[in-house]
Amino acid sequence: MKHFSSLLFLLLACIQLQSQSPEGSSRSSVNPYLFPFYHGVASGDPLADRVILWTRITLDIPMDPVSVNWEIATDTSFNNIIDNGTVSTDSTKDYTIKVDATGLQQNTWYYYRFIYDTVKSVIGRTRTLPTGTVNNLRFAVASCQDYQDGFYNAHRHLSQRNDIDAVLFLGDYTYESGENVNAVGGRLHEPSSKTIQLSDYRIRQSLYHLDADLQEAHRQYPWICVWDDHETANNSYTIGAKNHNPVNDGPWYDRKVNGVETYEAWMPIRMPDVNDTFKIFRRFTWGNLADLHMLDTRLYDRDKQVVGGQFIPINDSTLMDSTRNMLGPVQFDWLEHNLDSSTAQWQILGQQVMMAPLVIPQGFQPTAVIVNPDQWDGYPYDRKKLYNYILNNNIQNMVVLTGDIHTSWANDLPLDNYDTLHRQNSAGVEFVGTSITSGNELNSPFTPEIIMGMAPYIRYVDLTLHGYYILDINTQRTQGDFVYVSDVTTQNYTVSTGPSWYVNSGERFLRQANSPAVAQNAYPILAPVRVQSTSIKNLTDNITTISVHPNPFYDEVLIQFNSQVPEEVSLEVFSSTGKMMTKKNLGITSAGLNYATFNGNNFPSGFYKVELKGKSHSVGKAVIKVN
Repeated sequence: MKHFSSLLFLLLACIQLQSQSPEGSSRSSVNPYLFPFYHGVASGDPLADRVILWTRITLDIPMDPVSVNWEIATDTSFNNIIDNGTVSTDSTKDYTIKVDATGLQQNTWYYYRFIYDTVKSVIGRTRTLPTGTVNNLRFAVASCQDYQDGFYNAHRHLSQRNDIDAVLFLGDYTYESGENVNAVGGRLHEPSSKTIQLSDYRIRQSLYHLDADLQEAHRQYPWICVWDDHETANNSYTIGAKNHNPVNDGPWYDRKVNGVETYEAWMPIRMPDVNDTFKIFRRFTWGNLADLHMLDTRLYDRDKQVVGGQFIPINDSTLMDSTRNMLGPVQFDWLEHNLDSSTAQWQILGQQVMMAPLVIPQGFQPTAVIVNPDQWDGYPYDRKKLYNYILNNNIQNMVVLTGDIHTSWANDLPLDNYDTLHRQNSAGVEFVGTSITSGNELNSPFTPEIIMGMAPYIRYVDLTLHGYYILDINTQRTQGDFVYVSDVTTQNYTVSTGPSWYVNSGERFLRQANSPAVAQNAYPILAPVRVQSTSIKNLTDNITTISVHPNPFYDEVLIQFNSQVPEEVSLEVFSSTGKMMTKKNLGITSAGLNYATFNGNNFPSGFYKVELKGKSHSVGKAVIKVN
């Protein structure tokens, strides 16, 4: 979904996005004390005996390849190292590093770090999944974090609590849009254009990963992630996207490959099939308590959304076409097999778009219409097929987790004969999370009360707040607790909790809880805030080059660099013989991240040196021109 939910935009076209006034500037910047692991550390996709460890190395004079050591231990002092090794990376991986640390003990918390030469990264904390009897499990569920829309206060709060087992991120980790002059706090997108090429997506991921609050949330917990549309382009589907014009943007397949390749490199994710890079759906098992099925309702096999704008009549012939897919046959068969073979009490579906219907009934409109064809409402046959399988095979305790629409919802999943009075005839329940930052400041005549009046299976709606929710699972019930931050336009904020909703085991509808759930498990200490006591990177070296893309290059080159202080900077490119090929005065750069470009379309093939020169310091990078 682009910037704000088209779901709500549709609820009668009276919605206006409220522009925010930046209160000072807080651009992401490079912390010299983190050299050479400026992008922090992360972990993800835990299993009972292994977990993915991630970082990126940034050297002033990059080697290709470069080797990095890693360690994983049961203590923060690394006196009891369980496993260690060496891994290499290179420019084809954008110098990102992934380790699948194996041979670990089930249901165990670990601490990990990376080492280059004698320089150590910050310490991260992660864990493995339990087997056998499991009584309690807690997730933080988040999505939609447009960098330009605000500060990641929700991630800061999340990183400071110590009562969850993993973070589930349901998509829109990055956004593809170009620079927004009204960006909050000077948090402008880099590059300034929308992301299309591989180099664009890489620099965009680098920008997001340099945010200190996001780094902290990654550092303290393992993450389990799926993409939505903005990691490639708004309202994407298998063979296209609403925000993709082949005439201007080139072939969709190429753009899709660029976005997916970058996502796989920059996220702590274990791809389930090395021969199918678009396959991201996978399962995680917490003993006998819960199976988590992470789905892809976006890129793998989704058909194009129904054309015709918004408010599609529910009897639209294209809408009712039984051949149109949301999941597609391969993923649907995979999910059916998982549900049929599972021995877990709870079946949790992590996915992108709202499953409960949002229909404006006849009377509000001349005929009943669906509000948003990008959601499951636009694929009613696939939704009915899923519901029928669940009911016909007596699949119990299905809980759907959803992101995408930047607002909070708690829903029953109604069948055709849903009983409002007794809350009967529901396939399961759904928790929809609001955004970390992505815009939802709306002015609409459709209040939550009106929405719930039109659709009584919707039990709770909030249309304005940002944050995440905690999903607390035990053998009696699964409960969702909404957590909100007061503001994203400033880094000063307070935290509040919304109402809590739960579903009892064996039931298929929500009940309101009296209070948020309390963690029952014990959690070890958070990973300590421990970095180099002195900067290995000389603080007087004001300029640090983060990325040069593409390399090798054909024409335009994008350079992402950091300035410690505002400084006048120039860019110069020299041939291998020392001939100056081009020179640009970049003017006074801002403190923090910046970027520059040059076009080498007319350069002969060969080696070149790119220099960024400040008042007292310069840095250089080698690049290769190919024809």
